[in-house]
Amino acid sequence: MKILVTPTSLQPGKNEPMLDILRSFSDDLVFNASGRPLTEEELILLLHDCDGYIAGLDFVTEKVINACPRLKAISRYGAGYDRVDIEAAKKKGIVVTNTPGVNAQAVGELAFALILSLARRIPYLDAETRNGKWIRSTGIELKGKTLGIIGLGAIGKVVAACGQGFHMNVISYDPYISDAYCREHSIDICSFDDVIQHADVISLHLPLNEQTHHIINKKTISEMKPNVILVNTSRGGIIDEAAAFEALQSGHLGGLGLDAFETEPPKNSPLFELDNVVVTPHTGAHTREATMNMAASAIQNLIDVLSDRDCPYVLN
Repeated sequence: MKILVTPTSLQPGKNEPMLDILRSFSDDLVFNASGRPLTEEELILLLHDCDGYIAGLDFVTEKVINACPRLKAISRYGAGYDRVDIEAAKKKGIVVTNTPGVNAQAVGELAFALILSLARRIPYLDAETRNGKWIRSTGIELKGKTLGIIGLGAIGKVVAACGQGFHMNVISYDPYISDAYCREHSIDICSFDDVIQHADVISLHLPLNEQTHHIINKKTISEMKPNVILVNTSRGGIIDEAAAFEALQSGHLGGLGLDAFETEPPKNSPLFELDNVVVTPHTGAHTREATMNMAASAIQNLIDVLSDRDCPYVLN
């Protein structure tokens, strides 16, 4: 049984204990040597004769799926599955799974780290100090500010707890929000518009689909409070980066933190010219603990499906 493994943090020399579990199931493993998500053609070249696939951030399109007649299972290494054509896989009888919740702490902590970095301009001050300058820069305190969370899933809940630890007022919008959870944890339930209009800090935790693509755009940014801090650790297409750039230049947006981009890796983004932007390379889930948990879950899902056992995380 041949299996392709593409996540960059699940390659030979990385997370070997988890790979040993996979090797005990199959002695024919293929890896992603590029160090980045694969293009459509690169993916087809490696996947066309595989039975199983542990998928990183590659775009698994209908063309890819149709080019792989032996493929029986796609196990997403992570919770998001917007880059997998679920319907095309279903038509071909390919089971798709994911690993919900296992990286929530890691991504939530990074989101709050971006908030802190922007509130006190830490990367900018670090660079200037290293260059021999001794700058006095006035940041903001988070205590008493309103933290707006759009998407109160497992990751959003971690961010909410972090904000409350800093004595922030937490409000949230989520179409599937739990009234009981919010009452228990003192989170105010709001509409999307209310979060946009009243939060001092906004953290995005949404899947990317037709409804959420560019949900943060020129209009919604104009409705935000002046000097708002905006952070996205979910998917890049949620924010219209050109609109965000204009708002940062005008001073309406006080800071932007991105762990996800419309194009990854980004090429010559004008956002990189601004010192009120903090960026990371889609690394939210990359902690020792999260990568171990994601690998264990993704590998177990794949083994379960290929062994005709029940798997609790089937998407289709």
